[in-house]
Amino acid sequence: MDSAHSTIEELKIKISQASLPKDVEEKLLNLLYFPGTGTELEKLVAYINFVIGLPFGKYSEDILDLNRAKQILDSHHYGLQSVKDRILEYLSVLILHKQKGNLSSFHAPILAFIGLVGTGKTSISYSIAESLGRPIMRIPFGGLGDPASLRGQSRARADAEPSQIIKAIRQSKVGNPVILLDEIDRVAEEHRTDLMGVLVELLDPAQNQAFADHYLDFPYDLSQVLFITTANNTTNIATAVLDRLEPIQMPIFSDEEKATIGRDYLLPKAMEEAGIEKSMLSFDQSMWSQIIRPLGYDGGIRSLERSLQEICRKVARKIVEGEIGPFKISQDNLGEYLGG
Repeated sequence: MDSAHSTIEELKIKISQASLPKDVEEKLLNLLYFPGTGTELEKLVAYINFVIGLPFGKYSEDILDLNRAKQILDSHHYGLQSVKDRILEYLSVLILHKQKGNLSSFHAPILAFIGLVGTGKTSISYSIAESLGRPIMRIPFGGLGDPASLRGQSRARADAEPSQIIKAIRQSKVGNPVILLDEIDRVAEEHRTDLMGVLVELLDPAQNQAFADHYLDFPYDLSQVLFITTANNTTNIATAVLDRLEPIQMPIFSDEEKATIGRDYLLPKAMEEAGIEKSMLSFDQSMWSQIIRPLGYDGGIRSLERSLQEICRKVARKIVEGEIGPFKISQDNLGEYLGG
């Protein structure tokens, strides 16, 4: 038995054992009647293995516990009460639909978190996924220029690839992950119209139950995916896309709120990432205003997070070099830890 024939027989066994939808199984088996040789066969093997790895009929069981969701939101995010309330209302609707037994036919609204950089749009999306117990896959749209990245490329092309959407589904291993479409307002201008057209199809329940990925060459059901989007503003988002979104405005943090977020949320995280024990680093309370505004006003917390990470890295180096802590950040030594 030659190598090519052996490969084909192995593929037939894989297909038969993969619990695929009948039409997909038949499509793959039909391709094996004329599999080609050399590079053509290699491409066919890669295609079949990719399709077999898709999570047909596999779904994550939602954790629909409102109290648990509230605890997760509160533990990860300070303030943002109006945003949290909207998320809890959204989860309440899911719970009621599940109690009635029609969750599979219910199409949840597409939440769109709108706000400045660093206001928590992306992180709160991860908290929603954690609350539901679903895996989350992030697809960044910043600078996205090729519609094929959302639509997939025909296998007739030498460099053919599946869409980022289908790749995310396969990687998540379930048919109902949370897919975060991050910064959808920042796509490349020259391809905006085409990309917005694909977005409409992705987000429209009437269309995404038979999403056409050019690489797969058969419709794939995205109706159970929970899409969440983010954007800095809505100016560059097509009206047809906005019609399918439920915008939630992220508030700007005050200095007082940022000090609390820095002290209670960002600093413990930065210390953990740097491998620093809690007892090894502290701050004079008066220092937070300078750490918050080293370069002037910033409505988000991104620069604050970077500043705290920089301080923690410098403390980590001091510890490794043999200096004895604990270390306290004060007016006298801030310049040693920040901006150096």
